[in-house]
Amino acid sequence: MAGEDGDEDLRRRGDALAARIAESRARLPGNQPEANRTQGMRGVAEGFKIASEFVAGVLVGTAIGYGIDSLFGTRPFGLIVFLLIGFAAGVLNVVRGTARSSEPPDGQSR
Repeated sequence: MAGEDGDEDLRRRGDALAARIAESRARLPGNQPEANRTQGMRGVAEGFKIASEFVAGVLVGTAIGYGIDSLFGTRPFGLIVFLLIGFAAGVLNVVRGTARSSEPPDGQSR
């Protein structure tokens, strides 16, 4: 009989502890499903933004080079030069975008 009371008491205390742990975990901001989903979508959006800035830099450089070649008849030198300039501008945009996204929000330290 004494063993059964001890087992029952131990089981009750274990259940109470499990409930308290679950309650504490639920209160943590990182463990809420909406917060995780929102953070994940924010990362995807940031990635698409950075990728589109890179592609835009290359395309604008290519368009300017093609236009200069057509205007002055210097094909393909303007296209090559401005394609490289557009590529450099795209890489610079990626570096700036990733530096911006890795900064902590105002009032918080790393």
